[in-house]
Amino acid sequence: MNKLLRAALGLTLLCATFATDRPIEAKGPDRLARSIDAILAREVFRPALVAIDIRDLETGKVLYEKNAAQNVKPASTMKLFTTAAILDAEGPGEGAGGSTTLETAGRLDGFGRVLGDLYLIGRGDPNLSDRFEWRREKNPFDQMAKDVREAGITRIEGRVIGYDGLFTEETVPDGWTADDLVWSYGAEVSALSAFDNTLRLRLEPGEVDGDPSRLTAHPVTAFLHIDNRVVTSPEGTKANISLSRTLGSRRVVIEGTVPRLGAAWTGGVAIPEPTLFAATLLTEALARQGVTLRDTAATSRNPLPSSLRPVASVHGPAVAEQIRVINKESQNLHAETLLRRVGLAAYKDASVEASLRARESFLKAQGVRFEDNAMYDGSGLSRADLVTARSLVDLLVAMHRHPHAKVFRDSLPIGGVDGTLKRRMVGTSATGRVFAKTGSLSHVNALAGYIDSVSGRRLAFSIIVNNHTRPSKEATEAVDSICALLAELP
Repeated sequence: MNKLLRAALGLTLLCATFATDRPIEAKGPDRLARSIDAILAREVFRPALVAIDIRDLETGKVLYEKNAAQNVKPASTMKLFTTAAILDAEGPGEGAGGSTTLETAGRLDGFGRVLGDLYLIGRGDPNLSDRFEWRREKNPFDQMAKDVREAGITRIEGRVIGYDGLFTEETVPDGWTADDLVWSYGAEVSALSAFDNTLRLRLEPGEVDGDPSRLTAHPVTAFLHIDNRVVTSPEGTKANISLSRTLGSRRVVIEGTVPRLGAAWTGGVAIPEPTLFAATLLTEALARQGVTLRDTAATSRNPLPSSLRPVASVHGPAVAEQIRVINKESQNLHAETLLRRVGLAAYKDASVEASLRARESFLKAQGVRFEDNAMYDGSGLSRADLVTARSLVDLLVAMHRHPHAKVFRDSLPIGGVDGTLKRRMVGTSATGRVFAKTGSLSHVNALAGYIDSVSGRRLAFSIIVNNHTRPSKEATEAVDSICALLAELP
């Protein structure tokens, strides 16, 4: 070999040595592994546990794995198990929670009076809200109240009774904290839910430093009392808001500051007694239509009267749309509600134990290796949940072959496009090519789903980071960098 050839060969090897942490520029699993390992060498991962499983959907080949069989906290990637299970159990069309109905056993007399109670019956539809534009009335309670008035009813000689007997009284899953139950993401579970069992709050500054802030709440209701103590702070400062509600109490105290000329602060407080909240919203809607009631709203879990007849109803969205809400928005209450419906579909039992068992039966039938997992809820908010990256990818592979594969995939956020991934991966090769569920808790960030590479390869992946102590943005940026690598796979 002449000197010139040896020099050229040495230069080639030297260049290859310095290219290991750059995006994939050559074929081969070794290059992919080196590129991912370079990302995992970042400071955010130094004290952390990282679990990764990446597979080719066509060949089934594992392209990269790290701690794939080790238990980790999944955060909201847990929702993948739940939404897959309900899609398999009920199909993508109208599910078991199809309609919320208003019924009575009382006689309608010639004076426009219902001589008895009205029962607002929940069947596990978590979308009794103004989320959807296709309803006849955007607010479903206004729709039911108008139907009552148009039926010639002007007075109820009784109560509006919210009925949630379809589910058990297990409103809070194991592993949720007391702090969770104050905020919208920790709303309690009920077969009769309204507006995500949440009051949405908006605080805007006043004109002058020290002025009281301006509060608006949605939906408008007297069910909660809001004690607003937030004041206007100098322009250029940051909003600083604290919210407190004693568990079970209907009084919320908001304290802190919002900056003058700054953006409004928005947040959501979880509603206690969600079934009574729904019944109260209906009584308030009836009042707006001029329908009076003899008594205040109430709740019941007792057997319903046998002679009930319908007065009004609100139809819920198809299951396909319900799982889109869960996965795109990462909606915890909806995931917990649909988990209970998995139990109902399998065993006619909506207890947490039966629902978890029904989901596990589905996973077993799909070939998911979950035996070492510990799963306590439907949403992933439980700090006791433990799953593996491998079990998540097992599920993704199984759902890729499922008859409702497209519906499941379409329910996932798209990188740089929508849902919880709308502001991630923007302007990278992963934009529009990643379809995945996000997950986040304190010291936890996760992402699991599908990637379509530029070359047409389809991948399933799960990346879960536990026990990091750096800002979450550092973890998510690193995860997104891995996704960009995978999107560039030849």
